[in-house]
Amino acid sequence: MKIKPTSETGTRETGSGTNTISLELVRQLISNYRNNQMQAVNKELGITDSHAIWFDLPKLKKFIACIESEATKANPDVSEEDLGIRFYYASYPKAEDWAMMENHPVEKEYAERHTLVMVPTLKKADETGEMLNYDFCPSNSGSILAMGSKTGKSAGAETLAENHGTLSPPHDTKVEQFP
Repeated sequence: MKIKPTSETGTRETGSGTNTISLELVRQLISNYRNNQMQAVNKELGITDSHAIWFDLPKLKKFIACIESEATKANPDVSEEDLGIRFYYASYPKAEDWAMMENHPVEKEYAERHTLVMVPTLKKADETGEMLNYDFCPSNSGSILAMGSKTGKSAGAETLAENHGTLSPPHDTKVEQFP
């Protein structure tokens, strides 16, 4: 199956089945994070870290459409099933190091808080034939794979990735079902 580009205004066939999780399980998973990882981070760093991140749907659709478009340019035979997104846990720099954020529209109040960095993946067989989801940058000529970058090939100065969502806190939690 070839990629059917996602447009910001168009529709797309949905998969069969639903994407549901019991409310109680969602509460428990969120509670587990807040009572364990988040408490450890807050205690170790002496901060109040964010507990959630929000991305608007147009931003996510645009990122997905960009991955599909760039991957198809790099390899017209790539299929939708070959593509994915890896979510890396990350954190913003300390306020005194904020200069590195100069070209990114992120407010300084996000300093030291966690975030997510989304990176495209491409399914490809490794040297043993096992199908793995490699990080890749389809917008670089030659679509650099993670395995290539580890062997000394340069992925260039930039890579296709998405980062900035709205963190809570610092933003108001009154809109959250699980504040």
